[in-house]
Amino acid sequence: MAKVTFLPLGRTVEFNLEELPYKAHGKPRSLLDVALNFGIPLEHVCGGNCACTTCHLVVKQGAECLSAMEEEEEDRLDMAADLTLHSRLGCQTIIEKDGEIVVEIPAWNRNYVSEGGESSRTAEKRSGS
Repeated sequence: MAKVTFLPLGRTVEFNLEELPYKAHGKPRSLLDVALNFGIPLEHVCGGNCACTTCHLVVKQGAECLSAMEEEEEDRLDMAADLTLHSRLGCQTIIEKDGEIVVEIPAWNRNYVSEGGESSRTAEKRSGS
């Protein structure tokens, strides 16, 4: 089983990697895909196509369970706010093996969603608001 904790929300989800349905945003089994499957607000203005940095995450634990960063992601991350040595794009970071993963959604991204960003509008549409 894979276990992912999203900070600072404190939301932890566990799932079988082989049974996670693909939500058509980002790469299958990506951290963005996991977030969408479990209703965790993670902005992704470009639809998960590695064309922006709004799904920027910081990997706090479990990097060994994740795919290696490809050049396209590395180039795109150069434009991310609050870049760290552990920054990744949620849409490109694939969970490759079971284990415990902890990621943090940067404050600027959380603020964008809470102030009516794309993810909050998508959630409103789903709820019928």
